Amino acid sequence: MFCSKCGAAISADSAFCQTCGTPVPRPVVASAPAAGVSPHAGVGAIAYASNVTYAGFWLRFVAYLVDNLLLGIVTMALFIPFFLMMGGVAILESLPHHHGEPMEPGQIVALLTMVFTLIGVALILQWLYYAYLESGEKQATWGKQMLGLYVTDLSGNRISFGRASGRFFAKLITRLIPLWIGWIMAGFTERRQALHDMIASCLVLRH
Repeated sequence: MFCSKCGAAISADSAFCQTCGTPVPRPVVASAPAAGVSPHAGVGAIAYASNVTYAGFWLRFVAYLVDNLLLGIVTMALFIPFFLMMGGVAILESLPHHHGEPMEPGQIVALLTMVFTLIGVALILQWLYYAYLESGEKQATWGKQMLGLYVTDLSGNRISFGRASGRFFAKLITRLIPLWIGWIMAGFTERRQALHDMIASCLVLRH
């Protein structure tokens, strides 16, 4: 089987050409003959359909805002008990209260340990949220589900937890690009891929 646009070879189970991204028509066997048509004439007839739609930048942006709102609520709910368990109140009370008063090494270490631990917990929470849901049955975070979006590989198949994890951590590279260019790419690339989608070989589609 070959792509009708670029001529590249395509595997039988692929929904897209992995070279140019052109959707591959799928055979759909008619369940009943149309009115006025002989029941024998339609036996074995195959109709080809291709209803793949790439998710655009703005839909993805709204889904991103919803996901971050949900994650923000959960993170704040976890922040308070972690802060108390790490002795956050005592650490803050031990800091200098007068302008120009230097901090002791022990105070600096305690403060940095608390800050980096909380950042690490927040990062792990985000990773599990995105990787688990995008590799799950719905193939989408709750924000994406609300907008009818889902994540696939370049062949239109469900991605593994490992690939979903790679896509999440590739976002750290996307964030390094100035002016949000890595994210804005989803608005003008052929398959509406952001930089992290390209790195992880993923697509975001609409139902």
